[in-house]
Amino acid sequence: MIKNRIDFKLINFVLIVLAVYLIYQTRDFWFGTISLIFNILLPFLIAFAIAYAFYPIVKKLTDRNIPKGLAMFLVVGSALGVIVLILALVTPTIMSQLTSLFNGIISFLKELSSDYNINFNDIQNTLSTSFNNTLEKLGTYISNGAISVIGMSANYISKIFIILASFVYFLADMDKIRDFVKEYLKQRSRKMYNYVAVIDDEMRKYIVGFMKIVVISFFEYTIVYTLIGHPNALMLGTLAALGNLIPYFGGIFTNIVAAITAFVISPALFIKTCIVFLVFSAVDGYIINPFVYGNSNQVHPLVVIISVFAGGVLFGVLGIVIALPVAIILIATFKYFKNDIMKMNNKRKYKLQRKSGF
Repeated sequence: MIKNRIDFKLINFVLIVLAVYLIYQTRDFWFGTISLIFNILLPFLIAFAIAYAFYPIVKKLTDRNIPKGLAMFLVVGSALGVIVLILALVTPTIMSQLTSLFNGIISFLKELSSDYNINFNDIQNTLSTSFNNTLEKLGTYISNGAISVIGMSANYISKIFIILASFVYFLADMDKIRDFVKEYLKQRSRKMYNYVAVIDDEMRKYIVGFMKIVVISFFEYTIVYTLIGHPNALMLGTLAALGNLIPYFGGIFTNIVAAITAFVISPALFIKTCIVFLVFSAVDGYIINPFVYGNSNQVHPLVVIISVFAGGVLFGVLGIVIALPVAIILIATFKYFKNDIMKMNNKRKYKLQRKSGF
């Protein structure tokens, strides 16, 4: 009997090793298939994520006796209107400030090179090439503040339309989707239903807080840098708003860019800029962010840094953007199932103690 059990374990082990070996040998096929499926599903995943983010706004409007169709029209129309307004009014200014920003960084490196006799030629050439390529690519898509449809490939246009159309349908049916998931989980497992409800609540708090932080950051830094006379105020405000997609590192990058461009202009502006980002970094970290997010979504900075690094290594820019939401989900999952994990560990310890005789 023992021999048969040993043989059975050996057979299972050999089968597992063989399966792993076959998967490894055919990894190109599997990776290619997974990549193809991911590329097909990505527009729909983006559309669902956007619809999920905008659903609380539609829900609030419908709760105030506004017809659902009108509520959706207001939300979708407002979102598209903001995008068009930014492209039409803000884009030309950002393009000019972006050019000024790049030139300022190059001038900063040249001054360091001449003052301290340091050779930055390779870095200057690399930056100049990268900046010119970036501006050239942006110029093919943007003309006088409007998107140049001719310069865009059919692939990008089709993806944009797919995302927009899917976003509208997902937003219209979000109530049905949520009700279906609720009923399904209630029938299957009450514990799983409560778990999904916890995750949904955490994500709702994160999305609402994130939107508020983005708006606050844009106006906060744009106004402050304008008041101190920084020529790239609008660009820095936009970077500060977008920097919230990358926790900690996005703000650091914005502050570095602001300091470099201010240093090139004048020592007085450089000192003012340093004071601004030191003071407002503390204000954001200890006053605005805790006030907006409340007591929820509090993630340790080290966990955020590790999450951003791991997300960047595994999935590139997309991984960096979703690092914080994923970290919030994992932390909420651990907290929710913590008691179950502790019970399982206690049972294992008890069994080991009984086997060992202690």
